[in-house]
Amino acid sequence: MTTDRSRRDLLKSAMFAAAMPIAGVAFAADEPKDLLKPSNPTAGPDRFKGLKVGVASYTFRKVTLEQTIKAIQRVGLHYVSIKDFHLPMKSTAEERKAVAKAFVDAGIMPLSCGNVKLTTDEAASRNAFEYVRDTGAKVMVCAPDPAALPMLEKLVKEFDIKLAIHNHGPEDKIFPSPYEVQKAVEKLDPRIGYCIDVGHTARAGHDPAKAMRDLKDRLYDVHFKDVADLKGKSAKSEIELGRGELNIKSMTQALIEIGFVGHVGFEHEKDPIDPLPGLAESVGYLKGVIAAM
Repeated sequence: MTTDRSRRDLLKSAMFAAAMPIAGVAFAADEPKDLLKPSNPTAGPDRFKGLKVGVASYTFRKVTLEQTIKAIQRVGLHYVSIKDFHLPMKSTAEERKAVAKAFVDAGIMPLSCGNVKLTTDEAASRNAFEYVRDTGAKVMVCAPDPAALPMLEKLVKEFDIKLAIHNHGPEDKIFPSPYEVQKAVEKLDPRIGYCIDVGHTARAGHDPAKAMRDLKDRLYDVHFKDVADLKGKSAKSEIELGRGELNIKSMTQALIEIGFVGHVGFEHEKDPIDPLPGLAESVGYLKGVIAAM
């Protein structure tokens, strides 16, 4: 009799096999022109049941903006969270709009920016809000100093931009899980909420699917991944979907059930020099999980 694990391994192998031809020519100089055409987020079947599945551009932190755009197109995703590796925080409004336009012209919609470190420096925080505004995104994924929250609340009201506070697991002494974020923001403007990093949440001892349901009212962004070792450290434990310890199906079901409308961003930290093969495998695996639901 086929076990659950063998079925999972079979599905994983099939998805990996399907992904590899896409990944193998990721950054070739002579890429076929038809693969680089702008794509339409509404074209074709909805493989993600309404979820806005995209990529946290931190995944491509060691490659250029142009390569990042082409890679996201290759895996057929249409949303992005912009990290400052591809758009410096000290950029001008014109530069920010140009980068956002480059994504949009390629059929990729910026839904958020970050992760952004926010301190009590109000001028720097204001610049961060202007940065997000200039890209057209509506959410800032951030790691704030708790002492800055009253000031940040004023900026949230001024700019009408949501803050999605990112939890960073057991190493983070302030916000290891989204539940610590909840305690810090529950009396603040409801536009201040959570970016649940599912890997860090699990490593902090919480079920990511339960956290999504518990905190759905202020859930504005998700960093989606798998981890090989729940006791491992941060990015060293991140791995392709289906190879690790997280229950991908339960997390996906939770997002669909709560009607999550924010960015579900693949954050593939494992291979910064050549992230596309691992990302492609994860995208294929998630499609397989959803198709079997």
